[in-house]
Amino acid sequence: MRRLPLLLALMVLAGPAVAEQRPEHPAECRVAAHLAESSFPLPQVARAIAAKKLAVLVIGAGSSRLPGPGGAKNAYPARLQTALAEKLPGVAVTVATDVKMRRTAAQMVEAMPVDLAATKPALLVWQTGTVDAMQGVDQDQFAQALDKGINIARSAGADVVLINAQYSPRTESMIALGNYAENLRWIAVQQEVPLYDRFGIMKLWADLGTFDFYSATKKLDMAERVHDCIGRLLSDLVVQAAKPENPSPAGLR
Repeated sequence: MRRLPLLLALMVLAGPAVAEQRPEHPAECRVAAHLAESSFPLPQVARAIAAKKLAVLVIGAGSSRLPGPGGAKNAYPARLQTALAEKLPGVAVTVATDVKMRRTAAQMVEAMPVDLAATKPALLVWQTGTVDAMQGVDQDQFAQALDKGINIARSAGADVVLINAQYSPRTESMIALGNYAENLRWIAVQQEVPLYDRFGIMKLWADLGTFDFYSATKKLDMAERVHDCIGRLLSDLVVQAAKPENPSPAGLR
């Protein structure tokens, strides 16, 4: 009979250690975690978290969704909502979407005021660049659309996270994404908004063999796993960027 209390005590002591060893993300996601870091803060998100209510709006094109009846719940915006809710217990997290095929950055900007007014988000996640590259939109016009969209979002009280194109070895040689990706990165630095490097993350997965993007038949289950990782790593960036800065030592400003 003496063994039972001892066993219970050992189980209690072992519990936290087991929990700490449990990975937060699947291993296939974690190999690219270092690419989901932010150099710029998200003050509106921080205020929303403090108020226990975080609204997010995702504006994107076709690569922001998945086909099929379960596509919406398995695409990265829904996975982002799930991951944020897990990371922010006690915070009511909602992620609304405006995802439509074949829209340029300028066309997305046209829809922004209505979307922002309807959802009143603390964070706008803006995925763009692929369609502009496919259509050969003028680089200056692309940059102007990015600047305008960021300014509109900020005027509506929302922080912004930009997302670049997805990586695909089959289309990389067909679409000149490089200049648009650099333009996106430059605008992000100028405007001091985080850039979520989806292209770099997916290319790393391809290089490491984490996901086989060369497969002749794209399996939906792999696409769902990719979107799950995209959503999880995006949640890491958002939460990290929303953390308050470390206070300065006394007497230093």
